[in-house]
Amino acid sequence: QVQLVESGGGLVQAGGSLRLSCAASGSMFSSTVMGWYRQAPGKQRELVATIASIGSTKYADSVKGRFTVSRDNAKNTVYLQMNSLKPEDTAVYYCYVFYDGLGPKWGQGTQVTVSS
Repeated sequence: QVQLVESGGGLVQAGGSLRLSCAASGSMFSSTVMGWYRQAPGKQRELVATIASIGSTKYADSVKGRFTVSRDNAKNTVYLQMNSLKPEDTAVYYCYVFYDGLGPKWGQGTQVTVSS
């Protein structure tokens, strides 16, 4: 059974940094895309950043230049380095992995709160 374990969320002041990690386990299939989505109260879940197995990345316009997504294929882990955080980045952040043969899987979510 696929398991995605997230860590690294918390409370930070505006302008600060956080690093999220998500370790994936339990799948015999290849993870083609890994990344992060977020959902703020009263809003729909939105893409933050994704990274393909070949290394190509995609970012939401609102985080470009501030967030960096990376992955360690040997560890089946995806990271999100978040710098220059803003109060509007406050949300629950969800790890996302798309597997060939399995489809998308989601983590349980980790809260990120940015105070002004």
